[in-house]
Amino acid sequence: MTDYDYIIIGAGSAGCVLAERLSTSGRHKVLVLEAGGRGRSPWISLPLGYGKTFFDPAVNWKYQTEPEEALAGRSGYWPRGKVVGGSGAINALVYARGLPHDFDDWETSGATGWGWDAVRLTYEAMETRVTARGDRQGNGPLHVQDVSDQIHPVNRHFFAAAGELGLPLTKDINGSANEGAAVYRINTSGGRRMHSARAYLAPALKRRNVTLMTGVLVERIVFEGRRAAAVQLSQRGRALTLRAGREIILSAGAVTSPRLLQLSGIGPAELLQSHGITPLLDAPHVGGNLQDHLGINYYFRATEPTLNNALRPLLGKVRAALQYGLTRRGPLALSVNQCGGYFRSAPKLRRPDQQLYFNPVTYTTTPNGKRTVVQPDPFPGFIIGFQPSRPTSRGRIDISAADPVAPPRIRPNSLATEEDTAQVIAGGRLCQRLISTKALEGLVESAMDPDLRRMDDDQILADFRERCGTVFHPSGTCRMGSDPAVSVVSPRLKVHGIEGIRVADASVFPNITSGNTNAPTMMLAHRAADLILEDA
Repeated sequence: MTDYDYIIIGAGSAGCVLAERLSTSGRHKVLVLEAGGRGRSPWISLPLGYGKTFFDPAVNWKYQTEPEEALAGRSGYWPRGKVVGGSGAINALVYARGLPHDFDDWETSGATGWGWDAVRLTYEAMETRVTARGDRQGNGPLHVQDVSDQIHPVNRHFFAAAGELGLPLTKDINGSANEGAAVYRINTSGGRRMHSARAYLAPALKRRNVTLMTGVLVERIVFEGRRAAAVQLSQRGRALTLRAGREIILSAGAVTSPRLLQLSGIGPAELLQSHGITPLLDAPHVGGNLQDHLGINYYFRATEPTLNNALRPLLGKVRAALQYGLTRRGPLALSVNQCGGYFRSAPKLRRPDQQLYFNPVTYTTTPNGKRTVVQPDPFPGFIIGFQPSRPTSRGRIDISAADPVAPPRIRPNSLATEEDTAQVIAGGRLCQRLISTKALEGLVESAMDPDLRRMDDDQILADFRERCGTVFHPSGTCRMGSDPAVSVVSPRLKVHGIEGIRVADASVFPNITSGNTNAPTMMLAHRAADLILEDA
């Protein structure tokens, strides 16, 4: 039995932030538990290395959803980080705060104190915004890089198409004018990935009061009465029980945080009993309220060179590697998602309802033994894609057995509402209008099947059901709110009805934000540390 003040379960995007913030004063002894390894692979540091980690079981849980009738009976692939840095170590690096109304909706739904005016200040405190010229704004640990001077020239056609349709243009989707076509800001510094492990955990580990344990399987949380007292785990065959003098903080993500609560006796009583677990607290909403973004890409052969020309030939690979090695710039220093933004699919809408992506590359994924290889196509091409920003369907994540090694049951319940199917058609039509502009017509040599330009509403929806996939933003499974009847944690992130335990990760989002969820997850952890220290 070893005593710590705080035990953080999960060294992902949220857990790394918490470790740094809770240990700054030196007064608290902090332990961070991570199931994966240290994340020393060069593909993690390399921004475009995302393509290598996407299917790598060494750093990726590679979850699968249950088959969904609404998606043509398909099972979805859900990559999640199994490494220090979590999913932020293997994602595509797009930094998107979310839109102000996302957080105002949080507050309206019962997450008091989490409206836009409050979270905006947290974003400003955590960020150092770096312009394309290298000028810095802010003094936070997390670098947010403007790479507009490095993107591929073919992106100019996307901006011209948006202008042709009368859609807005913006310099920064995280700024005051956040709607419209933009170059995505990314989390890099010096051409290397700047995830929360690098920005927060690495400095924290230099302190004597912070301990990181990797390769750890957390089996359950141990309670004394209704107070969380310790964590039961195994590491390389050793069984350990580690005590927390103050609090245990679940930051294991939207998939694993609700599973650990259920394995520990907090969840739907009937479900727990069916797996032989004695309920400590009947909490039916643990694992519910699951939300995710579904997206689709449309592929086109291009009439001018794209990243395919730079990254497919051996000589091109060598040139890109030399450029990166000598300057930390070039295509290897960027995300695959270079441009996009928030858009309204119809002018009458009050707020943006779609997020778009324009990528100057097309690629093919092929199995290669136990691994899957992602390779740019041998001809110039580009992608345009969309995701509805605020889906209304709700699913569940639950344990499948009392064994902590057993895979979860992931049931997204995709496209369960008429509003969501209407949003799919609206997003498809928006992309259709863009690809039909003079600006993009000249870039298209031919469509790679299926051809969006020839689809009617029914065909757009049918194609989406056949080909769409997660955009890797699961959230909401330990919902935050003031009413225990409809939520799992309070606005201070304490589990309702239980002492000594909080949840601080994307699982507590009352509703999914309009864009990529890595930035709001780190923001939430930053604010969570303030709440924890206030209560201490």
